[in-house]
Amino acid sequence: MTKLSIPQVDGFVEIAIYYLYEHLLFWYDKYKIVNAGGFGSYLFGMSSKVAGLTTELKDADNIKDPKLGWMIGFMFVVSFLGLFSLVPLRKIMIIDYKLMYPSGTATAYLINGFHTAQGEKLAKKQVWLLGKCFIGSFFWGFFQWFYTGGDDCGFSSFPTLGLKAFQHKFFFDFSSTYVGVGMICPYLVNISVLLGGILSWGIMWPLVENQKGNWFPADISASSLHGLQGYKIFIAIAMILGDGVYNFVKVILKTSMSFVAAYRKRSTGTLPVSEDDQPDIDPSVTYDDEKRTEIFLKDQIPQWVAYAGYIAVAIISIITLPHIFPPLKWYYVLVTYIFAPILAFCNAYGCGLTDWSLASNYGKLAIFVIGAWAGSSDGGVLAGLAACGVMMSIVSTASDLMQDFKTGYLTLASPRSMFISQILGTSMGCVIGPCVFWLFYKAFSDVGEEASEYPAPYGIIYRNMAILGVQGFGSLPKHCLTLCYIFFALAIVVNFVRDMVGKKVARFIPIPMAMAIPFYLGPYFAIDMCIGSLILFVWEKVNKPKADSFGPAVASGLICGDGIWSLPQAFLALAKVKPPICMKFLSRSMNVKVDDFLSRS
Repeated sequence: MTKLSIPQVDGFVEIAIYYLYEHLLFWYDKYKIVNAGGFGSYLFGMSSKVAGLTTELKDADNIKDPKLGWMIGFMFVVSFLGLFSLVPLRKIMIIDYKLMYPSGTATAYLINGFHTAQGEKLAKKQVWLLGKCFIGSFFWGFFQWFYTGGDDCGFSSFPTLGLKAFQHKFFFDFSSTYVGVGMICPYLVNISVLLGGILSWGIMWPLVENQKGNWFPADISASSLHGLQGYKIFIAIAMILGDGVYNFVKVILKTSMSFVAAYRKRSTGTLPVSEDDQPDIDPSVTYDDEKRTEIFLKDQIPQWVAYAGYIAVAIISIITLPHIFPPLKWYYVLVTYIFAPILAFCNAYGCGLTDWSLASNYGKLAIFVIGAWAGSSDGGVLAGLAACGVMMSIVSTASDLMQDFKTGYLTLASPRSMFISQILGTSMGCVIGPCVFWLFYKAFSDVGEEASEYPAPYGIIYRNMAILGVQGFGSLPKHCLTLCYIFFALAIVVNFVRDMVGKKVARFIPIPMAMAIPFYLGPYFAIDMCIGSLILFVWEKVNKPKADSFGPAVASGLICGDGIWSLPQAFLALAKVKPPICMKFLSRSMNVKVDDFLSRS
């Protein structure tokens, strides 16, 4: 285990905190493998047990039952590409674009709260406030748990804006995590997310839903991609891709132009120091920012390591994956790896803005593209699900790595040490994750059955997506592709306008990537984030110096406390301890019917 290099750290508490962070990062990578490994979704959807729940494409070519050996091998060949894909762009994402990565920023503030250059007295106040918010957020999550004893129960389903608005996901769900995220994210990002939610769930989806029976069947399942869900997922993907591709191309062009300019300058024999070479001084850059940038760029990860690592792992995968999944031909894998860095950039960019990783959406895109390419007659379902796993692993680990690089940047940690820690943690996760799933799978013989305690609903959902995918994009509901083209182009146009009008005007133009996130998820978390922004805005108006000093501590405490609560909540679920109360909200007319029914029984 390599040690994180933190300069200017003294005292037992500070050292203990940084060692704790190092080991948490190391073990967190194992969890991320389980999350992106698809053990309850695409990977389990390959099994004969899930295939038996479907009505078509249940032949042997489209089934792959879980086995410990191939699962470990699969995890090893797909989990490392994301780590190498965006390493060359880490400076652009963290320093040039100044993306927030709210969870990474919150972790950094939690660590830095124990050691600050602004003085011991201020540090103690920050740590005390952070601790109070941390404890309050933790116990608020604990309190909410008591009221979640059923589906759609609890404060997270509180119709704060009315039942009609709740049906369209406009409500405040009392999430301290996203109130804290809203306090960290720039105002423009939060407003963009809210505008995206209003545009989609407030205007577009109700209009599309009115076309039920015309654009798509009226009796179709709400989760089917043949219906409204298809519009939500693919229009969101189109908008995200438009924004991501635009910024990716812009980065490539700027990099190429800088290389050309450097070559011309060298060839013309310009003196090492001249008036043209004097750097522009940005008065907004503080000494702390300069120091962070210096440390972040000093301990470089060589570019050739990233390129060679990506190519080497890609070659191994192209050779290995067709042996694990025969329908997944080598050229499918090759094409996936050619486009994967672009999609990884899109996901990491969106995660840096809003803290949401949409890895599952990119996986669904891979299901459609590869499944349609393979076709139903040549194991297309299995090929699509396997391609989903490949894509999800790449884009998920890429955004998670950038999140950790952001933490390292703010804490003056060694990027090289963090990268090595990621590789070691990922390696262990590739073994531990499949082993734990295998033990669970063998211990409970009814896993995946509808009437069991562990029905694994996402397994059947992903398999049905793959069945739909082999039919091609033409199987999507009416006008879905046309709307995708429009929103893809719209994202590019908005970005182009933002670049042309200058910073003073651009700060009033919404960000397409941030607007796209609620297209699929809903605007409820956007309301949380905007409340966080409102709290910070009022605080700054009342006492700006205090808000600047203590705002990040409050936000970090809210995020970390709510996040830590998920650990005991998981233990309670494993121990089969269920919440005692279901708090659910009904309309007055529905309540009358319920009371009448209960009085008769």
